[in-house]
Amino acid sequence: MTIRSFEIISVPVADPQRAKAFYRDVLGFELVREAPMGPGMVWIQLAPPGQTVTIALVTWFEQMKPGGLQGVMLNSDDLDVDHALLRSRGLAIGEIHQEPWGRYAQFSDPDGNGWILREPPR
Repeated sequence: MTIRSFEIISVPVADPQRAKAFYRDVLGFELVREAPMGPGMVWIQLAPPGQTVTIALVTWFEQMKPGGLQGVMLNSDDLDVDHALLRSRGLAIGEIHQEPWGRYAQFSDPDGNGWILREPPR
């Protein structure tokens, strides 16, 4: 098998423009591509700065309801700094917890998709 990596994670949303503003303005993701892709649909792809794995804000998968994505982990080099920054941007992010697999805090996007911001163990 020659699969080398993930490239795009589909994030189900109700309002792609509202979701784009959240991922760009609150989380600091960069807009990779935005283009029409058929009647009433738009392709919006974003990524954390400098990363190759991206997210696509999707509305067209019948089985993927807004808020249905849960537990995707975003790694941080300094959880305390990033946690404070996200709170300063108005994000309702949970308290920091410690587990053997790292320190983490959980948050949701405006549609209820659940994310984990994690600092791996050193």
